[in-house]
Amino acid sequence: MKRFDFIQPATIEDALAAWEPGAVWLGGGTNIVDLMKTGAMQPDKVIDITRLPGLSEIETLPDGAIRIGSLVRNSDLADHPQIARHAPMVAEALLAGASGQLRNAATVGGNLMQRTRCAYFQDPTAACNRRAPGTGCDAAQAGDGMAILGWSEACIATNPSDFCVPLAALDAVVEVQGPEGAREIPVAAFHLLPGDTPDRETDLAPGELIIGVRLPAEATGFAANARYLKVRDRTSYAFAMTSAAAALRLEDGRIAEARLALGAVAAKPWRATEAEALLAGQAPDDALFDRAAEAALAGAAPSGGNAWKIDLARRTTARSLRMAAAGTPAEMPALPASPFGHSAEDHAHA
Repeated sequence: MKRFDFIQPATIEDALAAWEPGAVWLGGGTNIVDLMKTGAMQPDKVIDITRLPGLSEIETLPDGAIRIGSLVRNSDLADHPQIARHAPMVAEALLAGASGQLRNAATVGGNLMQRTRCAYFQDPTAACNRRAPGTGCDAAQAGDGMAILGWSEACIATNPSDFCVPLAALDAVVEVQGPEGAREIPVAAFHLLPGDTPDRETDLAPGELIIGVRLPAEATGFAANARYLKVRDRTSYAFAMTSAAAALRLEDGRIAEARLALGAVAAKPWRATEAEALLAGQAPDDALFDRAAEAALAGAAPSGGNAWKIDLARRTTARSLRMAAAGTPAEMPALPASPFGHSAEDHAHA
């Protein structure tokens, strides 16, 4: 491992002052430490933010929004009664991610910032434009297709987060603070598509630090009919092959409003606004959900030998909408969207 400076600032102001090019923020360390061990990341300075005050709270704001500090642990957030009541598919996504041990260490801010699990990105001997700009993309050369939406010749990697998918669907906002002051970034705009600059993965400016995430009060309106479905190789823990966060606001037997985002299909959570528009005002049924899934994947194209993933993503999307229409379960299963859930609709097989 490369030698680096390690500091533990006591305040946010001290942390921001300590940042310089080549520095990284350290929260739970469940992603960055692994990448440092392999050499895929080689920072000059590691700034441990775990001692910063005020970043580990979950609070309900006067307008009904829920603010989540960036150092809140994934397990604590998944178990929080306000999240279970007002944003259940966020809890379901968190419970579907990683293992219990990792959820106990991983943080909200770290989840937003986790790097792709592309094997070529993680291998410092491989060509990867995301890790080393201008070197090429061995994943594309090998035909190891990953993304099916928004990919480019420079990078076909996908975003691995479960948590970010329902956040994007619910119009959550990321609160950041940096050298130029505080600002907010919608989660749907936080991660960037690769284009010609896949090394720029987020909208964060140099030196900016994630302070928290805010779920708007409007998210509560979808709580009765909201589900996250994750299709994966191993039910106990694995990254998604495809996933979908679906939420419906039903009135008089019709869909008054829909929210839909897909995961593991692009370099960012993919908000399916065309499908949402198609669903609005309609009576929920399987045929409608199939059409919405077609609309959500209308622009999909294989990035290698993964044409199968387009069909799987369609079926995952339609299934998540059917699950949402059936209603949020009163008790979330310990392994969401798995064969070990409490009902047939908890199965992970799309």
